[in-house]
Amino acid sequence: MPNQATMLMAVDVGTSFIKTFVYDLTGACVASAVSPVKDERPASGIFIQRGEEIFESVVSAMRQVCEALGEKASSIEAIIFTGQMAGFMGVDKEWNDITTWSCSLDTRYIPYADRQIAEYKQTFRRLSGTGAPQMAPKYEWFKNDFPDLSKKISKYLMISGYVLGRLGELPIEDAVVDVTFSTWTGLADIAKREWSDEICQLVGLNRDLLPRIVDSNSICSYLSKRMADIIGLKAGIPLVSGAGDKVAGCIGSAVLEPGDANLEASSYGAIHVCADDFRPDESYDCLPSPIPGRFYLTKYIAGSGITLDWFLDNFILKDNESVESAFERLDRDILNVPTGCNDLMAIGLLAGNAFPLDGSYRGMWMGFDWSHKPEHFYRALLESYSYEFSITFDRIKSNYPNLNIQSVNTLGGGAKSSGWMQICADVSGMKHLALSRSYAAPWGAAILAGNAIGVFPDMKETAKNAVTSTHEYIPQESAFLAYQKRKNLYIEFLTELKIYYKRLASVGSW
Repeated sequence: MPNQATMLMAVDVGTSFIKTFVYDLTGACVASAVSPVKDERPASGIFIQRGEEIFESVVSAMRQVCEALGEKASSIEAIIFTGQMAGFMGVDKEWNDITTWSCSLDTRYIPYADRQIAEYKQTFRRLSGTGAPQMAPKYEWFKNDFPDLSKKISKYLMISGYVLGRLGELPIEDAVVDVTFSTWTGLADIAKREWSDEICQLVGLNRDLLPRIVDSNSICSYLSKRMADIIGLKAGIPLVSGAGDKVAGCIGSAVLEPGDANLEASSYGAIHVCADDFRPDESYDCLPSPIPGRFYLTKYIAGSGITLDWFLDNFILKDNESVESAFERLDRDILNVPTGCNDLMAIGLLAGNAFPLDGSYRGMWMGFDWSHKPEHFYRALLESYSYEFSITFDRIKSNYPNLNIQSVNTLGGGAKSSGWMQICADVSGMKHLALSRSYAAPWGAAILAGNAIGVFPDMKETAKNAVTSTHEYIPQESAFLAYQKRKNLYIEFLTELKIYYKRLASVGSW
């Protein structure tokens, strides 16, 4: 039974690593562990992660945490899951992996996605709230390209549902998916929080092959004795459905009421705004909140943080210098670069544009001369991402004129950059708040777990009491006015240069 010694375990199933965290009821992380995830990249566009190997990494990370806790591990009263929100996995009736876990980095499905989006674009957005469905086209891809294997599939899952099912040794008929994952499947009616018969019929998918959609705080199974013995936990611990990492990050950063917003400066930098209804738009996707009747208006930039790492590795990092110190040096250097980088502008969409979906975009710097230094180019990248987020904030305000967005909570590794956060404030004209908890997703998941077992009866109160603001970035009026002109130019360049990106790609190289 829960008591003051109760602890909660959150398992974050990421692309590169499995991270496991254990929290006490004050929100303090008392133990954590990381286990790498293997992948195979046999050819361009193929990114394979085998379900059994992912599960082994999950078990390893959980076991490491239990070993660190020792006898205290017996106080863990719930286990919950967060992590990757877009992908596809087919298993047979014994939970054997048939398709492998195919995340967004596995692009073999793209021809099917292009066709489905061309034909059903408005339906996907109207019902599922997305312009970039994944499970719907991946289902068609696997069925057509691997017809014999597809006949063995009993359920199509998200990776967290696979892990939960394996830990609880559930019958395949009881497989689940948390509602927050439903948007990017492209197969759901998110307003009704159920699978869409209309979309399933369009793509030819039998709904019996899909798992049951559950709320984020649902107890879906219990840790089996066999798995408990392997991990070092007591058997029968509730396994709670959880939420995707973007949504869990909103819970953990106290973005719970309409008008609350955050900026997640991570590998896939993103903004989220809480709203109390669902108004589809090409500028953002709509994710169901764990709180029924609410949604997160979401825009991410594919690989933004990865691009900043790439810039650092290739142009900045000195011999024997740590990545952390190099970023700190860059953060100081950009403070000496004026707004607009002396007429240097960047397009930082190295992995294409996600809103609206267009894979033809790549990176570009324009307007540079002999006076520009590495810090100018870096700041131009930061400004480009700030324009992207601000454009979406503007669109949300236009679509929701009564939604009062007062400030933006910031989290993720990039939120430690005081220079970038000031740029974000100046570009958007909104106050940005640095939070005491920069890695919020696992804590947000733990709040949901605590709610499921009754130790956190008020999720909103728990979230708000566990996070504070450590610094405010106030927009400067002169910088805001200057950035408005540059943001408008950025919008024009994205429109006018699109044809040139496509022409460049069509020429190819040899």
